[in-house]
Amino acid sequence: MAPPPPSSATVTQPVIDTAGSAPPDHQTQPLAVVTERLPWKHTFISLRVPNFRIFAIGHFIAVVAIWMQRIAQDWMVLELSGSVTAVGITVALQFLPSLLLGPWGGMVADRFAKRKILILCQGMAAVLAAVLAALALSGAVEVWHVYVIALVLGLVTVLDQPARQVFVNELVGPTYLRNAISVNSTTFQLGGLIGPALAGWMLTAVGAGWAFAGNAVACCSTVAMLLLLRKDQLFVSEPAPKSKGMLREGLRYALGKPTIYWPWLMAGFIAVFAMSLPVVLAAFADNVFNAGAAGYGLLNALVALGALAGAVASTRRRRLRLRSVVFCAGMYGVMLCLAALAPSMPVFGAVMVLSGFWCLMFLTGSNQLVQVSSNMGIRGRVMSLYIMVLIGGQAIGGPMLGWIAEHADPHVALLVSGGVPALAALTVAVILARKGSLSLRVDLKDRRQPVRIVRRAAA
Repeated sequence: MAPPPPSSATVTQPVIDTAGSAPPDHQTQPLAVVTERLPWKHTFISLRVPNFRIFAIGHFIAVVAIWMQRIAQDWMVLELSGSVTAVGITVALQFLPSLLLGPWGGMVADRFAKRKILILCQGMAAVLAAVLAALALSGAVEVWHVYVIALVLGLVTVLDQPARQVFVNELVGPTYLRNAISVNSTTFQLGGLIGPALAGWMLTAVGAGWAFAGNAVACCSTVAMLLLLRKDQLFVSEPAPKSKGMLREGLRYALGKPTIYWPWLMAGFIAVFAMSLPVVLAAFADNVFNAGAAGYGLLNALVALGALAGAVASTRRRRLRLRSVVFCAGMYGVMLCLAALAPSMPVFGAVMVLSGFWCLMFLTGSNQLVQVSSNMGIRGRVMSLYIMVLIGGQAIGGPMLGWIAEHADPHVALLVSGGVPALAALTVAVILARKGSLSLRVDLKDRRQPVRIVRRAAA
């Protein structure tokens, strides 16, 4: 049984702001909205669910380890090749399968047991990490080895990510879904804070091979956690029956809802231009600040520190609005542009913290909006399309930003990384404002809300 709902007053009403651009039949189902500010003790209320608590522990261990592997892998490729472009190619190979096969992974997630899919995927990831560890520790590793392993790991991700997204609902049910998504993001960013710092230390102390070995052990622990879950306490949904046109059905469904389509579009701009930030940070650490592997790990940890704050803030978000998702994407782009102008590493690091905050506010908001806007029977396919854009976009952005950083300048690469998403967010905001007859009102006398978005009166 799930724990009782929070004591704060809740009402069920449609609150997703579509700016008046969709007909009623395209509106999402009603959502549970907290009308009072949650007590701090309810910030992570989804952890009261025993199965989700077990899953979160395993997820945290795995995230720390995967960040260790990601940082160690990127730095090892940079050392072996001397090329930032090669680092971008590694990122592209790892994310390219999601771009090409993402919808197929979502269809599999809708048709088969999510828990079994995750156990299979984590077992494969453990084998790949162990192979990479053996190559690195023996001194036989070459760049092409990393390319091949990154590509195969990307194929595993095609199945793992949509199943993982939908499995959260089976762990907590609809009552705590939004909170569980935010808790997952918090866990991911806490791991992202610890993982890069550990990787930076391990790269200088014992070498990259031990970081890969640690990830292999962590994947095995995730499998153990999945096996410990109580099946009788899962909110298992009926598998979708096999039928022709399942992928087209998911695409039509996504394009028919503004609360899925617009976050999907913004996720595309963020993914291509701003989600391959570690590639640009490698160039800054190596060529601009001369900070080495430890500095690279530190910069990634600072981004994760801000993201952790953003993830915690997202758990206390009372309303889920399309306009706020677009705003957060724009702020992330602005922060990256400001970082490109930073005169020193301390200032650069401080802006990276703010960048991480706004990035996570966007990611959690868009993820929640897409998930709660889709019915369970089709959610795997909808989420796979979202993940295809979010992860697959990095397959394009990684090599592109790496090439710009290497052949033009790291500062130019970071300006492109932030400037394009910021411009896209501004364009989408104008379109939504016109469709919804919205305008910006500034009232400096109102101390609580000096800037508000209001609906214009009809002529």
